[in-house]
Amino acid sequence: MLSRLTRPRALALCALPVVGLFVAAAVAPLPFTLAQPGSTSDVLGKHKGRQVITISGTPVRATEGKLLMTTIVATGPRTDVDLGDVVDSWFRGDRAVLPHGSVYPPGKSDAEIEKRNIGQMRESQNTAVEAALGYLGKSPEQVKVDLELADVGGPSAGLFFALGIVDKIQGDGAGGDLTGGRTVAGTGTVEADGTVGAVGGVSLKTQAAHRDGASVFLVPKDECGDAQAEKPEGLRLVPVTSLQDAVSSLRALERGKKVPSC
Repeated sequence: MLSRLTRPRALALCALPVVGLFVAAAVAPLPFTLAQPGSTSDVLGKHKGRQVITISGTPVRATEGKLLMTTIVATGPRTDVDLGDVVDSWFRGDRAVLPHGSVYPPGKSDAEIEKRNIGQMRESQNTAVEAALGYLGKSPEQVKVDLELADVGGPSAGLFFALGIVDKIQGDGAGGDLTGGRTVAGTGTVEADGTVGAVGGVSLKTQAAHRDGASVFLVPKDECGDAQAEKPEGLRLVPVTSLQDAVSSLRALERGKKVPSC
């Protein structure tokens, strides 16, 4: 004959599997990647002792100000992320919790992922050169542009490579700097026709930009909402859809004219 369980004892027994599940979730790896603001690099200057943009075949101007490309830092493709990590990051403005598959292609080795990121950066550099020279009306057969930026992967620096080339060759078109002497940061892919595309991680990149002294941040227009989510005080967000947009906005900013905002 089975004895009857008291209500407290029954509840305690029922709770055991639930507690077990919470304990398992707390220690088991979860399918997430954690990200935070990364480094910035001035495309008008040097990175690790090497000039980022080197141009030959046309006159090049000395520049003032900075054009900072921004990055995020994510946990590695094989890094285990547990419930405690996720909860801690979820409530912090300087952290983001991302689905692992949105950052790293599933089924790829670390070497394959690194190769892919490097390939995207090289393609981005080539496209940025094409976009910038096309905007300037320069022939790639006469003007040679070399881009050097180590330890950064992916396509998100495209817009700023293109802007750096434009600033070094043409400036603002009236003898001044495209930056107006400011520290301008931002992100965005760029196509050969100058179209600017979204990149992700914008809310973290605005924080990296502000940390490193930027007062203006160029953001792909479609990502204005994300950029505003954790926007640091004093950082001006300027939406862009093309290289032409970005150049025009920087010129207007320098001359004190109206500039679009998110």
